[in-house]
Amino acid sequence: MKWSASMARRSPEDRPEKLVAAATRVFIEQGYRRTQVADVAAALGVAKGTIYLAVESKEALFDLALRYADAPTPFANPPKLPVPTPRAGATLRFVREKLASNRVPPTLAAAARRRPRDVAAELEQIVCELYDVLAANRWGIKLIDRCAPDYPELASLWFVGARGGLMDLLSDYLADRIRGRRLRPVPDARVAARLIIETTVYWAVHRHWDAHPQTVDEGVARASVVRFVVGALAPEKAKEKAA
Repeated sequence: MKWSASMARRSPEDRPEKLVAAATRVFIEQGYRRTQVADVAAALGVAKGTIYLAVESKEALFDLALRYADAPTPFANPPKLPVPTPRAGATLRFVREKLASNRVPPTLAAAARRRPRDVAAELEQIVCELYDVLAANRWGIKLIDRCAPDYPELASLWFVGARGGLMDLLSDYLADRIRGRRLRPVPDARVAARLIIETTVYWAVHRHWDAHPQTVDEGVARASVVRFVVGALAPEKAKEKAA
């Protein structure tokens, strides 16, 4: 089923992208509980009934936004319409699989099996990978982060599973490298891990929704985060060789 002509008199080919973009923006602005289909219709400038030509329900609209929030435009594989209300557990299953595939930077995942000659380069690679995956999934992450407090099962996946699991891995990594005198000591490895994650998440994701944003080139933001973290934790080259 294609988009109805009544939904897009000017440019029907781009309406799926516009619906997802509008729904994502509204869910982020208002949260899951407060958002209604009528709010998304208002954001698009169409009647509420027009939205129901594309999705069966608010649940279907939220599921659609989660699946396509960071998709390139135009969509390579646009959804068939109308999007049905997802079966029980389907949305959470998608989020769980998405988080599992993107949660851990590959270098961090492999760090326990390695003893690198250059720990500064290793740490730099970990932060770069973390920044890049966050930036590539910026809209979906913001959407989940904003709506999770209204959606208990999603909150558990996000705050406990994804963020908690990443912090466990990163704090274990820092503690191991500090014990081996490869990184500078810190008062608490878990606090340091949280500081790294929150700093990276802010610059890769949340700064784009800052009420008073600082205009910064994406490359500059990424490089600044990496240099800040590596400079704070990696020893000087002379100390690195002596360790």
